Amino acid sequence: MRWFWVDRFVEFKSGISATAIKNVSLAEEHLHDHFPGFAVMPGSLIVEGLAQTGGILLGEKFKFEHIVILAKVPKMKFHSHACPGDQLRYHADLVEANEEGGRVTCTAHIGERLVTEGEIIFAHLDQMDSSMAQAVDQKNFVFSMGLMSILDVDSMSEAVNQ
Repeated sequence: MRWFWVDRFVEFKSGISATAIKNVSLAEEHLHDHFPGFAVMPGSLIVEGLAQTGGILLGEKFKFEHIVILAKVPKMKFHSHACPGDQLRYHADLVEANEEGGRVTCTAHIGERLVTEGEIIFAHLDQMDSSMAQAVDQKNFVFSMGLMSILDVDSMSEAVNQ
């Protein structure tokens, strides 16, 4: 099963930065148990939303020729929480990008309130293990499952074409 933790992109500057939003809804099953009586989006899922935002930014830089995977989260600090009804704004800045992978700095905000900030490192799987890369059709792992159809990427397309 694929899980998308980004609802849509609101800004996309090719090779530079991306901003996406995630609406936190009580309809999401994981919120019923985390925590009973005080629903909070798990921090790991906020990190996953940041990773999806940054991973798509890195993937697009190389025209999705590489399989981008999350390799390491060396820094992540949580300042606050996200509850049903909140809208998370994920922002990722591409700090480093090369044939082996890349690195983003990222933040998650609810309005002006900082929720999370950190750094995520990605690897290009096809550079690490050619047998695994052949088993995955990257063009695309991200987009083959219909991600483009669930995201409003109009601003992304405009920014890419500029």
